[in-house]
Amino acid sequence: MTTYSSLCDDFGIYAHVNTKMDLPSGRETVLHFFNSLQKTFPSMTDFDCRGVNEYVLEEDRDEGSYRWIGLEPKRFASGFVNPPSVEAADEQHERVLEIAPFHLDFGSLDCEALDVLFSFDFLYSGNHDELVAEALGLNTTLESLLQMPGSKVLGYEPALMLALEETCRLQCRLNIETRTNAYQIRTNHFPEAPITVYFTVRQYWTRQNNRTFVEGYQHQRKICQELVDNHVIPAVVRPLSQTIENKR
Repeated sequence: MTTYSSLCDDFGIYAHVNTKMDLPSGRETVLHFFNSLQKTFPSMTDFDCRGVNEYVLEEDRDEGSYRWIGLEPKRFASGFVNPPSVEAADEQHERVLEIAPFHLDFGSLDCEALDVLFSFDFLYSGNHDELVAEALGLNTTLESLLQMPGSKVLGYEPALMLALEETCRLQCRLNIETRTNAYQIRTNHFPEAPITVYFTVRQYWTRQNNRTFVEGYQHQRKICQELVDNHVIPAVVRPLSQTIENKR
């Protein structure tokens, strides 16, 4: 596993292409696309239709480390959960981005944006929002709210978006997803569920005509990893991990 996997319960690297027009959904086109990918990754054997024109091909999730590829009306995605290395995830995503335009009949003109995403899951049985507030803290001007008698944190999912260059076409987003609801807090019953940290680098594809999708992925993955290593891990991932460990 990657060193990232040691920081959390599950770690993933993903690539998403968002399109402006609907992608092909015909039986022959969809099956030919997934069959081509299965030739490269023969352990991807589980194929499913999960909604109207939504399809997924994946490996056995019980193995802990698994690949998946999804196709939706205006998006296709490639994911690798708990990859043995970052390079293994790169191999998959680059292959998908290489062949998808030919099988799904789209190009730069139809591409809205390319996303490269790192995710970190932390399993926790308790008030997720309260834990995030404790681990990351609130703005000091709001800390007094947590000290109010009888108050309980019902929602705290911090998010931050930044432009990475002056045109604002290259952006990054940090967001945290919690899964605690008011019923769980009221009954004091908290099933184990993941707190997820997402970090995404998005390139809006306008004026990217000279760059292939594979080149775009390579460029964004490098930026994403640098920002994760230098900022997200020390400021978000490690504090969450340590706070959860202290409560066990």
